[in-house]
Amino acid sequence: MTFHPRPEAGPAKPWAFPAPGRGRLPNGLTVLHCHRPGQRVVAVEVNLDAPLDAEAAGLDGVATIMARALSEGTDKHDAEEFAAELERCGATWDAHADHPGVRISLEVPVSRLAKGLALLADALRAPAFADSEVERLVGNRLDEIPHELANPARRASMALSRALFPAQSRLSRPRQGTQETVQGLDAGAVRAFYEAHVRPATATAVIVGDLAGTDLDQILADTLGAWQGGTAPPPPRAPITADDTGRVVVVDRPGAVQTQVLIGRIGADRHDRVWPAQVLGTYCLGGTLTSRLDRVLREEKGYTYGVRAFGRVLRSEPDGSGAAMLAISGSVATDVTGPALADLWTVLRTLKEGGLTDAERDVAVQNLVGVAPLRFETAAAVAGTLADQVEQYLPDDFQARLYARLAETGTVEATAAVVNAFPTDRLVTVLVGDASAIAEPVRALGIGEVTVETG
Repeated sequence: MTFHPRPEAGPAKPWAFPAPGRGRLPNGLTVLHCHRPGQRVVAVEVNLDAPLDAEAAGLDGVATIMARALSEGTDKHDAEEFAAELERCGATWDAHADHPGVRISLEVPVSRLAKGLALLADALRAPAFADSEVERLVGNRLDEIPHELANPARRASMALSRALFPAQSRLSRPRQGTQETVQGLDAGAVRAFYEAHVRPATATAVIVGDLAGTDLDQILADTLGAWQGGTAPPPPRAPITADDTGRVVVVDRPGAVQTQVLIGRIGADRHDRVWPAQVLGTYCLGGTLTSRLDRVLREEKGYTYGVRAFGRVLRSEPDGSGAAMLAISGSVATDVTGPALADLWTVLRTLKEGGLTDAERDVAVQNLVGVAPLRFETAAAVAGTLADQVEQYLPDDFQARLYARLAETGTVEATAAVVNAFPTDRLVTVLVGDASAIAEPVRALGIGEVTVETG
């Protein structure tokens, strides 16, 4: 039998995260655009400077309802007509609110870009906020809340936020509001939030795709350029403070066969020079199936299907201040909750005493830097990252420089960063599970005071 010779990999091609062009429309809207040959579906991201801190007292969730309502009718189309127009031009739409602000995502074939941007412009310029549509969205949101409370991972996230941040901080409360706050929302509250915070002068549009042969300037002038609005003072943003005194919160779920584990604190965000080393060290700790936590808790002990460590930016400020949530998450069988946490703390202590290995560092660099070209193959991935940079007040070349810095970061530096990120005596641990079975074994570990909440 004759076999064909095995194909060999060709020489590596140089790659860098794409650099966008930047401009500003006469109405004040900032525009970032990036030509990506072959990407015939254009991705558009719009950042609105409407952070959750700007929600009025007792109206948590109004930013989420407003974001969802933007596509529920304009001065030209009612909700059904708007949805039909999006479908006719082959577009997809998504919108959500988070601590930094409201984000709208649109994907549309380049041949229908003008139509897609016209619909986006109408939604930003003159949303209808019809009473019936807002009532429906409020009802939908109220229906979601019981499901979120029943989800162990979501419940753990809520409990960690409440434990870390002071009660008066918006960071301590659910992003999309609670049943008590959402049920009081109406079209008037939604419109008031829109009028106070949505205007072109404080918004940014990111457009990524194959723009060859497209008169983007003219399309923008005819669509988003028609959106008008005045100026306003920056929305309020309270300073980020947190209490990461080592302690354990058990959210009681009687009879639960698994314990959802979420361990966290706040730390440096992307403005801090330690961020690349922190990313690298955290990846070595729990970024993949071959990380140290998985190797011990999953492969050696069989406690879990997987444990992950990560850092997620919470909010950044124009002056370069801000914070990220640094966390470890996973789930374990109820009867091994105590041993699993004991081994997890052992991993953290061993990391401090012995450090990472060069092999771990090399694998992390290969996975984070080497696969970057695949990660950013789509226009949507590039647009989302550029929009994140805008939202976090980072320079346009931040992502490109980050990969260079990751490749330059050594093992010792990565070790120091991850040890500082996860100090064993400054971690808040949330366990969602059967308190009668897990509270006492966890108390015996001595990792902090244990309190029990009803689920």
